[in-house]
Amino acid sequence: MPEPMPMCPMANMCRGMMERRFSGYLCIIPGIAFIGFGILIAIEPRLLVWFAAASAILMGIMMLVMAGFMRSAGRGDRV
Repeated sequence: MPEPMPMCPMANMCRGMMERRFSGYLCIIPGIAFIGFGILIAIEPRLLVWFAAASAILMGIMMLVMAGFMRSAGRGDRV
């Protein structure tokens, strides 16, 4: 097998993922989850508000965590 591109830092990781046996199934799980959420929303449209609220809260938490990590990395506390 030819070596991955030397300038691409993700090439080795992607090659490792493709060589593993069940890595394709990990991509199927979110698709099935989105289809399930879509069916639930079609059955009960009020769930859309709860899903939107939950995703906004999770995005906010992730942004706060990332901001804290970037601030500490900028100070040199951890990398």
